[in-house]
Amino acid sequence: MLNQNKKIVSIIAHLAAWACFFALPYLVFFPRMLDSQFTMSNHLIATIICNNVFLVLFYYFNTQFLIPKLLMKEKWGIYIFSIISLLLIFLFLPKYIAGLIASPEIHPLIDTNNSKVPSHPRGRRRGTIDAYNIAIFFLVFTVGTCIAVIQRWLITEENRKETESQRVNTELSFLKSQINPHFFFNTLNNIYSLAIIRSEKTAPAVMKLSYIMRYILTETTQDLVPLQNEVDFVNNYIELQQVRLTDKTKIIFNASGDIENKLIAPLIFIPFVENAFKYGISTKLDSTIEIKLDALENKIVFEVSNYIIPSENNMLENTGIGINNVKRRLELMYPGKHILTHTILENHYYVHLEIQLI
Repeated sequence: MLNQNKKIVSIIAHLAAWACFFALPYLVFFPRMLDSQFTMSNHLIATIICNNVFLVLFYYFNTQFLIPKLLMKEKWGIYIFSIISLLLIFLFLPKYIAGLIASPEIHPLIDTNNSKVPSHPRGRRRGTIDAYNIAIFFLVFTVGTCIAVIQRWLITEENRKETESQRVNTELSFLKSQINPHFFFNTLNNIYSLAIIRSEKTAPAVMKLSYIMRYILTETTQDLVPLQNEVDFVNNYIELQQVRLTDKTKIIFNASGDIENKLIAPLIFIPFVENAFKYGISTKLDSTIEIKLDALENKIVFEVSNYIIPSENNMLENTGIGINNVKRRLELMYPGKHILTHTILENHYYVHLEIQLI
C-alpha cells in the first residue's frame, strides 16, 4: 500500500512538473500567444505538440535507458553520440510529422481580426526557432541527467550505508558472542575452585551466576539497555566474586547521578571490572578495587582502579580478549563520542571511560 501511494505521488509530481515546464516558455518568452485575440495556426499547434511529445519521450529514454545502460557504465562515446543523434532528430522529425498532420500556413500567428502579424524573414525566423529548440532540448537533457545521476547516487549511498550498518551489526553481534564465553569461562573457574574445597558458598555462587546468565541472554540482544540494569549487573558480578575473596580484598562500588533515565550499550563496563578482579586481588596481600560510575546530564563517567598484584614472573598475564573487545565495541557504538584511557601509576592500574550520550 505504501509503495502504491509513493507511485501515485511520483506520477502526480511528474505530471505537475511537465505542465509547469511546457507552460513556462509561453509565459516568459511568448506572452502574446496567451492573448485571447490571437490564435495559432494548425501547423504551429501540431509542431508544439510533436515537440512536447518528443521531449517527454527523450527525457524518459535518457533517464531510464541511456544513463543506466551507457553513462553509468562509462560508455561515454556511445552516450554522447546518442544524445547528438537525438538532438538532430528533434530538430527535424517533429516538424516533419507536424507537416504531415497539418499543412504549413503562410503566417504561424493570426489574430482574430484576420490582421497579419509582422514576421521576420523566413531564414532568420527558422534560425531563431532552431536555437530555441536546441536550448529546450539541452534544458531537458541537463535536468533529466542531473536528476537521474543524483537519484542513483542517493540509492548507491543508501545501499552503502545499509551495507555498512549490517556489517557493524554483524561485528557487534560477534563481539557480544565473544563476551559471553569469555565471561562464563572466568566465572565458572571461580565456582569450580569453590566446589573443589566443598565450600558452602558454592550454591549461592551458582544462583548468582544464573541471575547473570539470565541478564546476558535476555538483555544483551538489544543495542541499548537501561543504565540501571548495567549497574545491577556489575553489582551481581561483584557479589559473585566476593564469595571466593578473603578479608585481604576490599571492594568499593559507587554509582551516582541520574542512573534510572539513561541508556547504555550492554556489557560495556564489565570487561574492566573483570580485569580488576583478575589482576587486583590476592589471598596474601591487602588490595583494594575501587569502581565509580557517575551519570551526568550528557555523559557517563566510569572509573576503575586496582593495585596490581605481582605474578610469579612479575608480568601481567593478559590475553586482552575482553579489553580489546570492549574497545572495538566503543568505536562502533560511540564513534567520536567516548574517551578511554588506562594508565599504570605507582603499581596501580587506572581506567577512565567517558561516554557522550547519543
